[in-house]
Parts: sequence; C-alpha cells; structure tokens
Amino acid sequence: MRRRTLLSLASATAVGGALAACGPAVTGEDPAGSDAGGASGTVRVGHVPSGLFAPLYVADAQGYFADAGITIELTPLKSGQDGIPMLSNDQLDVMVAGFSAGMFNALAQGLAFKVVGSMGISPGDPENSPTALEVRQALIDDGSVATVADLKGRKIAVAGGEGATGGYLLAAMLQEGGLTLADVEVSNLSTPDQEPAITNGSVDAATPSAPFSTAMEEAGVASPIAVPAQGVTGTGVLYSETFLGAEQAQAFFTALTKGAQDLAASGPQSDEVYQILADTLGQDIEVLKSSPMYTYLPDLAPQPEQLENMQAVWIEAGQITAAEPLDVAGIVDASFAEGSGAS
Repeated sequence: MRRRTLLSLASATAVGGALAACGPAVTGEDPAGSDAGGASGTVRVGHVPSGLFAPLYVADAQGYFADAGITIELTPLKSGQDGIPMLSNDQLDVMVAGFSAGMFNALAQGLAFKVVGSMGISPGDPENSPTALEVRQALIDDGSVATVADLKGRKIAVAGGEGATGGYLLAAMLQEGGLTLADVEVSNLSTPDQEPAITNGSVDAATPSAPFSTAMEEAGVASPIAVPAQGVTGTGVLYSETFLGAEQAQAFFTALTKGAQDLAASGPQSDEVYQILADTLGQDIEVLKSSPMYTYLPDLAPQPEQLENMQAVWIEAGQITAAEPLDVAGIVDASFAEGSGAS
C-alpha cells in the first residue's frame, strides 16, 4: 500500500484553509505598495497552495528570504494557468505552479516570462508514488484490465483535463502500455470527485494523488496499475520578464534552493522542518515524518527535457494551438540555478 505523500497532504486544504492562510485573494490588480520587479525588496509570488511546493514554504519559515533582505508576498492561485497573465503583466514577479498547455499557448502568443527552476520530481517508486493510475477494482478482478495497454478506449478521470499537469502525468503513465492521450477518453474531474466516479462506474480509471488514491485502495474500489517514472515532473518556477533582471532575482532563487535542501533525503529533516510543514499543511507532524516526499534537486535546476516532452504530448493531443513547436531553449533560463551555489 502506498503511503501518503507531501503533495497529497496539502490537497484537501488547498482550496480552503491554505488559501486563507497564504494571503489575499487574487484580484488581478497590482498589490498596493508593491513595485514591479520587486524593486522595494518585496517579491510577489503566485503559488498554487500545495505541499508540492514545500521548498517555498520552508525557505520562508526558516528565514532564508529574510536573510537575503527579501519579503515575499504570497498570492494563492487556483491553477498555474490563472497566474500566467499576472506574471506577464508584472503583477507577479514569480510563480511556483504546474505547467500546462495554456502556458505554451501564451508563450506562442507573445506573453513574456521564463521557466527558471523545477519543483517536485516523481520518485518513480510504485509503493510510494505521489500520483498513481488507479483502475476500477471490478475491471481488475474480472481480468478486463491487467495492464496499462488494456485501458485503450476507456474513460480516465484527470484533474484539469488533458491540457493540465495531470494530463501530462497521465500521458507519461500511458506510455508504459504504448498508449497516448488519444487512445483514451479523458474526463476532467477534480481529485475529490474521482473516487465517487470510480465507485459508480462513470469512469474506468483515475489519476488521484494520495490520500485520495490511498482512500480508493482502502475502500476496495480501485488498485494502482502504473505510476509516473522516476524523473517525471510537470511543475516549476517561473520569473516575469522584468524580474529576471531584478536585484533580488538571484537571491530569491538561492533562498528557495536552501528550502529544497532542507527537504532532501540528505538534508537536515529536523523536527523544526517537519513542524513548518505540519503548520503549513495542517497535518500531524508524525504523519509527515512517515510520509515519502517528492524529490527536489538541490539547485532546483529547470528540466528542459521534460518541457520538450510536455510540448510534444500536448501538440499530439491538440491542446497546443501554435503552428510550430516552441524552441524550449528560448523559454528556459538556468542561470539562477547555476548561480545558487547548490550542487
């Protein structure tokens, strides 16, 4: 049985308590008192409240931003796509969120921003994966679905649909059976709604994160058939075009990497770090200590190969509208990871 993951532990609170705790609602207006590019020492960070972005919260609570003379202003977002216009219009300096087909479409339309870092990377462990492809138990029990390839033509629930991060993760898992998104019917269902859909048979499979996947398994309604391979990721750090040249740009990223290092298997993993996460996610500290986490690179280096894969998946699925693929090298800036001093 897969254990709960850090990402999953925030999922239930992302829309409620975490939104209230992390700052004011998004208004689409420039926050009062904030200068574009963080010139005042304040860096405006849009984030999708989730344990997946734990380095941000740890770095803040540990004072790494403050030590660099930076005050961060957190603005919660419902999705990474929601923050793209704000990032492009200098209403945000930084965004920490999932990537989407819409991000590529925005870039193709001339909106300016850069991918400067990565966030959680899948460990690829079938027993402890943050995300799994869960199949309706009845289909497994009667032998209808024994492998990923048997899902061809079946309906699969994905939060956000084909063009969201979850769509890319599904594509990565389908690849194990030689399938693509075009070989299945994707149903856009929020993660909490996926178990009822599995239970009543309206979908044949789903792509939940724990604890929702764990709940399905414990209820006996579904079993995992695949997980994303080690190294797969669909999230990261984006800078506005203006913030790329800001005085605080490197210092912010370096502080962020310190948060990632505190979460690494070889990092401190102190009670203090676990308490930060427990307070942020509203979870018992002992539960967190027994939970596997996403992998975080010590320098949070961007992953252009994954971006290439995402673009290819979404072009094939018809989610990207540009006539020609974007040159990924032109939308990635690895200089901040290189300048962080982490290794």
